[in-house]
Amino acid sequence: MEYEDMHQVLKKLKSERSQNEIEPSDWTSLPENVLIKIFGLLSAREILNCSECCRRWHFVSRDTLLWRSKFREDFKVDKGIKLKPNTDNWYNEYRRLVDNVPLILTEVLTEHSHQVLHVSFSNNGKLFSTCSKDGFVIVWTSDFPSELKYKYDMKTLSWKYTQFSQWNRNDTLLLVSGVHFGSFNSTSGEIAVFSLNDGFHLKARVQSKPYDIFGCWLSTQHILSGDLKWLAHLVSKSTIWISKANQEIDNENVPVMKEFLNFYNRNASSIRNLMIARCPWLEDETPKPQDQSTSEQSTSQSNNQTVYQPGNPMSNLTTRPPVATGSSSIQVPDSSNNEDNFGYDRPFNYSDEFRKELEENFSESSSELGDYIDVDLTMDDEDVDDDLYEPKYLIFSTGSKTYTPHQIGFKRVLKTSFPKKLDPGPPIKERVALQKRRRELQQIIEQLSPEEARLQFQHFPEMRQDPDWSNYDSVSSRFDGVDALIDLEGHIIGMGLSPDHRFLYVNSRPWPQNCVISNPLEPPPISQEIDIHVIDLQTLKKVGTMLRAHKAYTPNTECFFIFLDVCDDFVGSGAEDRHAYLWDRYYGMCLASFPHNDVVNSVAFNPKDNEMFISTSDDYEIKIWRSQASIRELGIAEMSRANEIRLKNIKKKSEEVKRPTYTANDGKSIN
Repeated sequence: MEYEDMHQVLKKLKSERSQNEIEPSDWTSLPENVLIKIFGLLSAREILNCSECCRRWHFVSRDTLLWRSKFREDFKVDKGIKLKPNTDNWYNEYRRLVDNVPLILTEVLTEHSHQVLHVSFSNNGKLFSTCSKDGFVIVWTSDFPSELKYKYDMKTLSWKYTQFSQWNRNDTLLLVSGVHFGSFNSTSGEIAVFSLNDGFHLKARVQSKPYDIFGCWLSTQHILSGDLKWLAHLVSKSTIWISKANQEIDNENVPVMKEFLNFYNRNASSIRNLMIARCPWLEDETPKPQDQSTSEQSTSQSNNQTVYQPGNPMSNLTTRPPVATGSSSIQVPDSSNNEDNFGYDRPFNYSDEFRKELEENFSESSSELGDYIDVDLTMDDEDVDDDLYEPKYLIFSTGSKTYTPHQIGFKRVLKTSFPKKLDPGPPIKERVALQKRRRELQQIIEQLSPEEARLQFQHFPEMRQDPDWSNYDSVSSRFDGVDALIDLEGHIIGMGLSPDHRFLYVNSRPWPQNCVISNPLEPPPISQEIDIHVIDLQTLKKVGTMLRAHKAYTPNTECFFIFLDVCDDFVGSGAEDRHAYLWDRYYGMCLASFPHNDVVNSVAFNPKDNEMFISTSDDYEIKIWRSQASIRELGIAEMSRANEIRLKNIKKKSEEVKRPTYTANDGKSIN
């Protein structure tokens, strides 16, 4: 509504009252309820313009109920959702979601020559790193304008490409995960650790299999990697290793690796996407009995070759069972320039119980964990490793019904020790004698009675014949159990932790409802919709879900990772429809979409400045988005803007209001 429309409203009001009640010169004396009613018909911009007319209008224009109504109307927020805690009023909230959301494109980085698969910020927010199929890992500065600081070609180490990176707690080391060159059905990967003290130097390399286990930091100086060993048909063992980020070269008796956990995998599934969540509340909890049924996972094996894949493919794609497919190309509708194409503009639906808790404790969560996770960044990184003993959850995606990851596993890690010296073992003479004895036993083993063989196996258990690996109950003592498991009934394609490590956000493509899996090598078809699930790590319950109308274009056998990120105020995610998306974390509504020219693989918020947002895509580009307040402070011009859902809602409402209505002879309204 423009000023002319406002004058028409005033004229109508005056015609309904006597001339003595309202004079043309008495607009400033209009009753407050009348002014609020008029302002309610205007847009937010028009209300602010009217507030400049006089002091009284300015006072009335800040009415709390007026802006609550305008906030709910423009952002499509449910009436049952209260004002965010520790917020002054609805006007300030409206202003925050207009002025302090990263909607302005300020930089486009094009240093990578192939698809950009992942982006991650340092904890201090000063640097960020990107990984790409061109084989490079690049470290950039966060200040405007962003500049390349370090660059390393991992192809010189026989890598095919880099796929994931993560900074350690004090930003002195960078973990980089990638895929090895090899046969088409190879799932071998490697983790490299770089030091950022006085340059960018390679410090350690650790093999990891499958490559989409990614790896993560267990502590400031220790990383987690994985290994996969097949035991029987569709049965395998996933071993999680702890490795030192600083490889010992001065002393051969100092260990650099330690076997940490062993998980049983069935039905061709395996452990993937390792994450560590720091959970101080676990110190006060009594460990629950391990659920043995949750330890039944695995990964599939086949000789099929992999065709060209967009995005960051999962390891099962290189070893997937045969499938009938007409074409390997993926047709994604070109929607990059369509402002009305908002596939993800649906809100998060939190449970009532969680919504109540969120309203009571939202302002406390981030600062509360800050007391636990703050580190003195001035300390020597070789000496800082107290976090090795902090209570944590090891989080991973896995499965039990089929080889695709459809479950989230949780394993308590209360205290972890790492040996400071290798056990040298028996002397050489004893080893030679033991080896000789083994050979002798091997020759007479078939002649022993069952009782005699049992006694010998007590001394030489490694000579025992292979157990029945398919019977989990008979071998369960050899494996670690999983403390909790949440089945999402769909293909998990990405996970992200909230800054306080209290909530886990998961991207998942659901299966058909009530589907039955008869063959683990033939998983159900996945939906073209992508859901985001919210899991409370303190209760291990799903507390929220966002069911989206977004269309994904890859089938089950070509599904790839879509990374999401969570900050104090917002949730962001990539998507296959050539957009990144951003939601308000408290209110749950979608705020904007960020266009690219191809699949958006990953997004990240600056942990020290939520008004800086980065999206990376298969179009080889890294886009940096900042808020309106930030570009004013920096004194820079915007390149373009994201597509705001708020403007779409306002436009839609305006069209509905302006649509003419006619009355027919029979009295019925005709639009």
